[in-house]
Amino acid sequence: MSGTKSHSQKAPATEGKWPVWKLAILLYPATALTVAINLFLAGLIANSAGFGIIEPVTAILWSIPVGVPASWLAGRWVRGLMDEADG
Repeated sequence: MSGTKSHSQKAPATEGKWPVWKLAILLYPATALTVAINLFLAGLIANSAGFGIIEPVTAILWSIPVGVPASWLAGRWVRGLMDEADG
């Protein structure tokens, strides 16, 4: 019987570690939706203070570009939590 040793290669130190940009892309739908909800609710509060109301469609449209930095920040936050969990 010939040797059946496993020829496992040692993985680089960065393999298996999710970069922030991948986490940001993964989290974008949730963060953009969260931004839209917060914009709409801020519009309701602003309306009670005498300002114009923000329509739901307008809040969704504004959340598309504003969701990008929000998802980047969420990705950095999650990456920090993952690093902390790894010790």
